[in-house]
Amino acid sequence: MERNIMRLPGQRSGFPGSKKFSPNRVMNIIFLLIVFLLVLVCLLPMLNVAATSLSSELAIINRQVYFWPVDIDFEAYKSVLRDVSMMRSLRLTAILTVVSAAFSMLMTILCAYPLSQEKFVGRGLFSTMIIITMYFNPGMIPNYINIKRLGLLDNFWVMVLPVGISVFNMIILKSFFQSIPQSLRESAEIDGASHWTILTRIYLPLSKPALATLTLFYAVGRWNGFEDARLYISSRELYPIQFKLYQIINNLAAAESNMEGVAVKMMPYTMQGLRNGSRPADRSVLTSVNVGGMRTTDSFQRSMPMG
Repeated sequence: MERNIMRLPGQRSGFPGSKKFSPNRVMNIIFLLIVFLLVLVCLLPMLNVAATSLSSELAIINRQVYFWPVDIDFEAYKSVLRDVSMMRSLRLTAILTVVSAAFSMLMTILCAYPLSQEKFVGRGLFSTMIIITMYFNPGMIPNYINIKRLGLLDNFWVMVLPVGISVFNMIILKSFFQSIPQSLRESAEIDGASHWTILTRIYLPLSKPALATLTLFYAVGRWNGFEDARLYISSRELYPIQFKLYQIINNLAAAESNMEGVAVKMMPYTMQGLRNGSRPADRSVLTSVNVGGMRTTDSFQRSMPMG
């Protein structure tokens, strides 16, 4: 018995398995492949770093570690946890990130709300003055003199107050506030609501996506920042974790440079020993290289910041 199948207008006949790929479906597949490749590009370096941190020193030297740990070893993590100065910097950076992000969001909200109101007198003038700071920077020396006169040198708040607001983030939040219907604000004003009530009861609850995004921007920027600490902080107790890592990397680079200098200086003696084929010369070369390496290692350890 035959079944009458009704087809909608524009619907193709045939079985589902015989349906051809549409151009939109092909573009979606290509787009997903591109996104997958981008995810791999971002994820694989992180996997390599994690695998390296969990692998033994011998496996790392022999370049056996790629994306999976080899000879799992937790000694690197134990060394970090035993380092008092490292843990102090990590704890300080966590507190600094929370305080700085909260202060920056408060300043951004208090600046964006009045500039988003059409009735605010002088809104254009204040907006122009704020936007000018995006394009003109006084420079490092005037900033340092200003920080010094304010008494913020070698102070916790020097990493919070000068970077308290980002003009770019403020413009984003101001635009988001302006997209909220004015009828909501006018209805609240008719009911006798103040600006503080309108901000906290209407604007902020409707702006949660923008607030979450900007908070993330501020937190990530503060966590990764170390330039202000390098310029204004001299006490080791106030070093953030990024500045601590910056110092370690510089010390490692200096140690490698010293080792390369020792190798270059010993090159004539090495060639002479190989040309003469004498064992005393070989022993002299090895002894000299070992002594140079020990001196370099000792100087590197002395240059490392202590707790």
